[in-house]
Amino acid sequence: MIPVRLGELEFATLVHGDPELPITGLVADSRLAREGSLFVCLEGSRADGHDFVGDAAARGAVAVLCAPGRAPPAGSLAALESAEPLTTLAEIGRLARGRSRARVIGIAGSVGKTTLKDVLRALLAPHLPTVANHASYNNELGVPLTLAQLEPGTAVCVCELGTGAPGELAGLCATARPDVGVLTAIGPEHLEFFGDVEGVAAEEAALIAALPAGAPVVLPCGELLLEPYRRADLDEWRFGLDRTADVHLLAWRPRAGRTEVALAVRGRRIDFATNLRLPHHRLSLAAAAAVYAALGLPLERIGDGAESVELSPWRGQDQRLARGGLLINDAYNANPLSVRAALEALAARRNGGRAVAVLGPMEELGDEAARWHALAGRQAAELGTDVVVAVGPGARGYLDGATGRAACLWFPDLDSAIAPLRSLLRRDDVVLVKGSRAAGLERLADALTR
Repeated sequence: MIPVRLGELEFATLVHGDPELPITGLVADSRLAREGSLFVCLEGSRADGHDFVGDAAARGAVAVLCAPGRAPPAGSLAALESAEPLTTLAEIGRLARGRSRARVIGIAGSVGKTTLKDVLRALLAPHLPTVANHASYNNELGVPLTLAQLEPGTAVCVCELGTGAPGELAGLCATARPDVGVLTAIGPEHLEFFGDVEGVAAEEAALIAALPAGAPVVLPCGELLLEPYRRADLDEWRFGLDRTADVHLLAWRPRAGRTEVALAVRGRRIDFATNLRLPHHRLSLAAAAAVYAALGLPLERIGDGAESVELSPWRGQDQRLARGGLLINDAYNANPLSVRAALEALAARRNGGRAVAVLGPMEELGDEAARWHALAGRQAAELGTDVVVAVGPGARGYLDGATGRAACLWFPDLDSAIAPLRSLLRRDDVVLVKGSRAAGLERLADALTR
């Protein structure tokens, strides 16, 4: 981390310690503390960070940020207090960002942010010193933690920027100050708070508004909802499957262990191979290639990192079922766009056996939740899914769209689904597990692979 002195922090009170003390790391998990770290004590539903101050100190932390009145006694640790620790975190992130020469690539959109981050990191790392957010660290906690990875020699920081309510993305952009922006897609997400898809577009477009004049911006080709927010003073790149896009697919040929790819990048054909294989990975790769090209990197070497993409867990992760067969673990999150993409991946991976979709609820879809679930159930059947399994009360709506078109099962909770599914599955089945974060379906995936 680029050093920040304790005395520079305006949104925290230094209770004791040297204001000139530099912090060279920022952590909210005591197990990650190292020499020079500031440990941020956050109070959560399952744990209170203040209980782990001693652990952080033992691992090398030099300072702690605590709630008012909860600083440890004066000793080897410097101590700060703040009633709004996330505001202090954002301040630290802004200070580190302001001292870095790295170009920050901000990634927003309704689906695919983490996958795009993983792909982009793989493409850029062979050419530039690159850091990227861990997992899906894309909120008011995750973005400062990502910026804290910046070192004096870092050239690029790939930073997911998430949102769940109006105004959140603009706030994260103010912290990250992106030099390059990518919007993956616009679709129904968090409708409970945004109202409709037009509201989603308005929120995601905050990334476009935050970019400096002349900056590259990468947008999905043909997305009409973004038309009101386009800027003539940006270097706009469009990606997609349509041949009118600046970056589009010419060929996608999955083989054993790799996929042969041909991309058109503003009229130039580029052939290379990648370890990506699912249908929706085509768009992630096209968007990443657009950023790569916009940064001026050599197109003939885009394949240097394309075969070593390491996807984050629970995002289309291949696992073997206990009885044989393939499980596609896509349990991290779900909304109508990502469920559709996952169902297409399921259809593409079947190999003579059944396609089984195990679906948890899609959260925060507001008054239209039932309609969106029924639509996804119908899409599953239309794509040839043989068995649709809904898990949880909020998931029952899938069956409204799939009944009569596919075999359907419903279980009230995760635990009640495990034993019946183990009995149901066959050796040659391909099984998709997909649901919103709150559903925790990774536990079900784990049970089916043990």
